[in-house]
Amino acid sequence: MSGAAPFLVERAGDVERWTLNDPTARNALSDGMVVGLYEACLRAQQDSTLRVVILTGAPGAFCAGGSLGSFASAIGQPLQPGEDDPLIALNRGFGDVLHALCALPQLLVCAVDGAAMGGGLGLVCCADHVIATERSSFAAPEVTLGLPPAQIAPFVWQRLGATAARQWLLQGRSYRAPEAQALGLVDELVADGALAAALPERVQAMKRAAPGAVAGTKRLLQRLRGEVPDLRNEAAIAFASALRGPEAAGGLNAFAKKQPAPWAPKP
Repeated sequence: MSGAAPFLVERAGDVERWTLNDPTARNALSDGMVVGLYEACLRAQQDSTLRVVILTGAPGAFCAGGSLGSFASAIGQPLQPGEDDPLIALNRGFGDVLHALCALPQLLVCAVDGAAMGGGLGLVCCADHVIATERSSFAAPEVTLGLPPAQIAPFVWQRLGATAARQWLLQGRSYRAPEAQALGLVDELVADGALAAALPERVQAMKRAAPGAVAGTKRLLQRLRGEVPDLRNEAAIAFASALRGPEAAGGLNAFAKKQPAPWAPKP
């Protein structure tokens, strides 16, 4: 990233723009991004002057999913007997981010222009309003790589419902923005190149809602979400175990070589 900050916060009045900022990696979720997002959420929860948060990605993509940079040495490597797995805490940290985003008292807008994959899809599922360009695409491809979409599963389930969530999470296929809108993930679709112009109008319209009433309503909705089991620990263990197993090693190696995974039908 040439020394660029992986996560940017820009304030304009009572609106903040949070940008995932690693365009060379299609804004994949690095450790620095996850920490930046979580710290921004904690700060925003205490900021009564902030009304709207816009979460977006640097040009080229919204978010390509989790970065395997800190995981690379663990792929396909089982733990030694009695060894604690550091991957569990790392993956749990992303689950903490998803929960913190959903708990924001402010209106959260996800502005998507490009791909929102894996963890990026999870971020989108936390939004109060999703605005996307027609060229955008969405997917949970983890199972095609030999991994469970563990931390994002409850959020995809909540956003899309059980039937659609099964299709997204168990098949790993990609959905274009119009399909995602029809299934309820995208709230507003704009033409390619029109996102920057559409955002201010959308934010102004959302400000018709009183900030205290918004925060109170979101707390009630969060109570409803409490019916969904908190799977952060279980999800982290499932992800770490799979990453160290043979399926992930084979799937990720095939992906890097642009070849079919070992279990996939041969062309």
